[in-house]
Amino acid sequence: MDTPVATPNRHGADGTAGRVRVLYVDADCDDITAVTETLSGSPDEFTVTVCETADDALTSLENASYDCVVSEYRLPDRDGIELLRAVRDQSFDLPFLLFTDDGDESVASDAISAGVTDYVTKTPLSEQTELLRQRITAAVARYLEEADILDRMTDGFFAVDEDWEFTYLNERGRRVIGRAMALDGDTADLLGQNIWEAVPSIEGTEFSKQYRRAMTKQEPTSFEGYFEPLQTWFDVSVYPSPTGISVYFRDITERHRHEEEIRSRERTLREIYGVISRKDLDFEEKVERLLEIGQNALKAETAALSHIDGDMYVFEIVRDRTGAIEAGDAVPLDATNCERAVVEEQTLVLADIAADRPELTAKAGYTEMGISCYLGTPVIVDGSVYGTFCFYGTERRDSFSEWEVTLVELMGNWISYEQERERREQELTRQRNRLEDFASVVSHDLRNPLNVAVGRLTLVDEEYDGDPEHVESLRRSLERMDELIDDVLALARGGHKVIDATETSLDDIITAAWDTVESSDATLERVDTDARITGDQTRLQQLFENLFRNSVEHSNDPVTVRVGTLADGRGFYVADDGPGIPEDERDEVFERGYTTSDDGTGFGLAIVSEIVDAHGGRITVAESEDGGVRFDVTGVQVD
Repeated sequence: MDTPVATPNRHGADGTAGRVRVLYVDADCDDITAVTETLSGSPDEFTVTVCETADDALTSLENASYDCVVSEYRLPDRDGIELLRAVRDQSFDLPFLLFTDDGDESVASDAISAGVTDYVTKTPLSEQTELLRQRITAAVARYLEEADILDRMTDGFFAVDEDWEFTYLNERGRRVIGRAMALDGDTADLLGQNIWEAVPSIEGTEFSKQYRRAMTKQEPTSFEGYFEPLQTWFDVSVYPSPTGISVYFRDITERHRHEEEIRSRERTLREIYGVISRKDLDFEEKVERLLEIGQNALKAETAALSHIDGDMYVFEIVRDRTGAIEAGDAVPLDATNCERAVVEEQTLVLADIAADRPELTAKAGYTEMGISCYLGTPVIVDGSVYGTFCFYGTERRDSFSEWEVTLVELMGNWISYEQERERREQELTRQRNRLEDFASVVSHDLRNPLNVAVGRLTLVDEEYDGDPEHVESLRRSLERMDELIDDVLALARGGHKVIDATETSLDDIITAAWDTVESSDATLERVDTDARITGDQTRLQQLFENLFRNSVEHSNDPVTVRVGTLADGRGFYVADDGPGIPEDERDEVFERGYTTSDDGTGFGLAIVSEIVDAHGGRITVAESEDGGVRFDVTGVQVD
């Protein structure tokens, strides 16, 4: 038996053109007359077809479309509940009204369970037929409104019965299923067709698995699936019932495309970070890999970092799939598209050079190399244009996305930063070399004459028995000059970062440093110094020497100097019980030239600060427990 068809008549129940098509099922002649006269009294509203048996009604449903079924409960071949169930098997939402005086509460309950739309009693017939007319009008209006809502939905919707035959599709559902059917063959009317026969390409997919699972287990389900024949992603919700399943679906291909685009961008950014953070690659190797990343992301034929040399455009680092360009090649700047990026000092975006900037079609890049699209950003170093970081190809593009432009600018900015950093490092190296040269001059040209003067002073003292006061004053002046030379050399060489750090005994360094300090009236105490310290041993010893000398030389009374390690290996401290440093002067103690002693050079604590910085540490000053000064050095590894 063919599947009954019920197509909504969208013109009539809401007062617009057309009439409501009613199938009335009843074997009582008087009731038939009363109902048909009431409904036919408004010929612009209703068209009534009468059947006396349930089988006749089902046959009529097979051959025609109706907006509503009205049935008596007692029929010659079966009751109205059985007819209702048969109709529901084929049309899950067609309005069905039971119009009867037979039955009891159990009949009404069974009717509701079977999906009856309304239940109207016949007695008194003269009054109830008018009520029936009103109920039919209301039921059909709701039916048509729901159908219109389904059709207006951007989501697709379809329903199939337990035999997998379509019982309803909204407009969106018809279009999508129709497209799938066109791929498989017949595109005839879908209602009544078996879904697996109409769209065989669904078989074996996630869609068929989920539909069958929902039908079998009678459990709703939701899932996302990719339908290969339509190359479309769908978000699907399936709602089962004893008579079939209802399926809502919507196209989420664009969302998936957007999500994949985000994932792709994230991968690209991770790739970039992975390149620029590698310490085993030099600048040129990093740029080569960035060009490759950009080339793949933009699908560009050629990628290059260039620099401007006068009027020439020099290809510095190149990735060219055409093989036409190599690193070191040079062309006149005015023959390139890059000239505009250089002159305007801003990113140049040309998806289609002929359309976007037709004046550039006269350049050799277009006429000789066929460059049709270009994306490049200027590389600015110390406020001047160094060159460009660019990508181009011979095929026109629809556009470059905002992301693609940002990607190129991001990599170009990093190159600018690296070039500036390299220049700064080169300048610092030159300054350091000049400082080294100065230190050598100081060491050689000042210390040698100083040593001669000290030697001659000794001879004068021994051979001529000179004035002891004058000789001693001269000796102190020469010694101060020697200390100044030592401090100047320490400052000149002390700022270099520690590269080759070694582990050594903290106690040994403390002992060696204390032995160099004139400390006859001073006492050294150690607290948990049986440890290992990591750093430059010579410079660490110099650090302790200066801290010890600071405590001894700034105290008029015998002083006790205490050295200890900080908790958790965070560093160490040096403290004394001397006069301390006023709180308002503690921020100045590490500045060059700061001293409270007439004999001090003012460089000792500055040298200490330089050495701590060179080890990547930090030094702070505070009052000790004994009222003196305490220096805490953190960030230097002590185990």
